[in-house]
Amino acid sequence: MSPILGIYASQISGHLAAPGSYYSIATQTVSGATSSVTFSSIPSTYTHLQLRITALGGQNGNSLSVQFNGDTGTSYSYHYVTGNGSSVSAGGYAGGTSLFGDAVGWRNGYPAALIVDIFDYTNTNKNKTARALNGTDANGSGEIALNSSAWYSTSAINAIRLYSGGTFNTGTFALYGVN
Repeated sequence: MSPILGIYASQISGHLAAPGSYYSIATQTVSGATSSVTFSSIPSTYTHLQLRITALGGQNGNSLSVQFNGDTGTSYSYHYVTGNGSSVSAGGYAGGTSLFGDAVGWRNGYPAALIVDIFDYTNTNKNKTARALNGTDANGSGEIALNSSAWYSTSAINAIRLYSGGTFNTGTFALYGVN
């Protein structure tokens, strides 16, 4: 094997989960104006967690935020890169009260999709990290974003609260365990 192929192979080793490695933990379907969704009593039997969300926003400018274990303090940070077809922006925040903050936007009446990977959620020897890929369409004026976040706590995650500055009109919020 050439050295270059070996480097590529070493970069993917252990980072990709096979399709059969995802296990449904819980799904919540929202119909009607709802401002938050909570997953509690999350089992500690997986290596990572993944959230899969599709929703319609209830108001323009809403944001989706995520908190772990009821922590509403300033122990979160995030970074994001977003684009809308004509411009690109990037930013970040430290000392926030949630993962992602306003980096994940929702628009009134338009669909949005979001996938959040939460790494090593039971490891009590390190802070927790997450990444998200999201996009929304607004009849040709949507956006897509890549986000990374940290929760500065070594506690195992046993509850996840997703909430909005406004409401979700309808949506499906699914939590998966990843081995």
